[in-house]
Amino acid sequence: MNKPIVRLYALVAVLFALLVAFTSRWTIFEAASLRDNPNNVRRVFAEQRLPRGEILAANGTVLARSVRTSEGAFERRYPLGGLFVAPVGYSFPTLTSTGIESSQDEALQGQLGGGLQRLLNQLQGVEPRGDTVQTTLVPAAQRAAMSALAGREGAVVAIQPSTGAVQALASSPSFDPNLMGTAQGRRKVGSLSGGPQFNRATEGGYAPGSTFKIVTATAALDTGLFTPESTLDGRNDLPISGVPLKNDEEASYGRITLTKALAQSVNTVYAQVAEHVGKPTMERYMRRFGFDAQPRLDLPPGEMTASGEYFNSRLTPPVSELVDVGRMGIGQDHMRATPLQMAQVAAAVANHGTLMVPHLVRRVINSEGQTVQEVSPKVQSVVMKPSTAAEVTKMMEAVVNEGTGTTAQITGIQVAGKTGTAEIVQGQSNNNAWFIAFAPASKPTVAVAATVANVPGYGATYAAPVAKQVMEALLR
Repeated sequence: MNKPIVRLYALVAVLFALLVAFTSRWTIFEAASLRDNPNNVRRVFAEQRLPRGEILAANGTVLARSVRTSEGAFERRYPLGGLFVAPVGYSFPTLTSTGIESSQDEALQGQLGGGLQRLLNQLQGVEPRGDTVQTTLVPAAQRAAMSALAGREGAVVAIQPSTGAVQALASSPSFDPNLMGTAQGRRKVGSLSGGPQFNRATEGGYAPGSTFKIVTATAALDTGLFTPESTLDGRNDLPISGVPLKNDEEASYGRITLTKALAQSVNTVYAQVAEHVGKPTMERYMRRFGFDAQPRLDLPPGEMTASGEYFNSRLTPPVSELVDVGRMGIGQDHMRATPLQMAQVAAAVANHGTLMVPHLVRRVINSEGQTVQEVSPKVQSVVMKPSTAAEVTKMMEAVVNEGTGTTAQITGIQVAGKTGTAEIVQGQSNNNAWFIAFAPASKPTVAVAATVANVPGYGATYAAPVAKQVMEALLR
């Protein structure tokens, strides 16, 4: 074979390889990105022809379904309006989807079985339809959360400590996702006050106030540096990092145990504890609880925010010289935490020191009724020894029995909890009110975090009753 023919053959081979590569790029390697591109009109048409799978609550209540319109296309409907919009989100072909609608898009479009299964279905004349996603959400708990928040800015997250199953995830104010299907409806949602499209449960970074003392107490006890009966000076205006720190109502105590200091939420005691524990150890325990990292909940990453110390809107390591460890130890300084994160703090203590990965999805069921995916409980981290968790539990029981958290008491059930009140602007009366808790304390089945923002009072007054109503709904 002469050289010109060889060169021609090589050129044809190269061109053929390039043809295969570029066609494979869009049909195989980057098919998903092409399909998910909002500018892809074929994607819009395909979704309108395909009924997405239903999204169900834990008890089978339908949270989202597809219905056929008069034009023959399918459109999403949310039977419970804005009750579950924070976790479920919405999906309309001409919009970016959110929440579970986005994170479980592949399953809801029936694509978990792969291309071969879809081909077989087509050959057998099976009408394509999406898979059903069953969640861990409990309607009674979600209703209790939204009712208790009563339209005020705030959020609630409830978790089953032993599994990480999220039973309630509420953000207030809310909006009706059905409105997002039309331009007029979207304008109406956009005109609502309070930023209802912002998911405060997973994105809202609020100073956690004294609820963070549970993290500080854990580090202090688990390292053996302190015991629940260790005593410290609880006087008001003790210098912390060279600046006097005030207790609530400027209350002043003498020598006081860590248990009593938690029950009465004595700032100066726990600021001293944090200083003694030190930044490296505080950082280690914070990370075990999930701080300083993207949450592992099965929602889109862009809809979740890491909790921790923030400077100039950037997450900063607790060991940074910018951090005042004493004030960080009482949930102030530049600390920002989401309700999801603080629910995980309560859940880790409740689960004997082991933090489970939080999840919203329980299982995925195909159109034939077969479970094609099931979520099993997974350990996220071992935060503390079981003995430490037992000690912290007793301390949190004291908060509810005789301390600042008595408004969270439930008749016949022992609650373990912690109040929190964080100033929004120093010297002004409005605060972010918090309460984290779990129950029953001896064998917990629910851990909860509730926050109500910009209120003229304390966590005991505003947040504890919210958490109590959610716990009662789950303990019935």
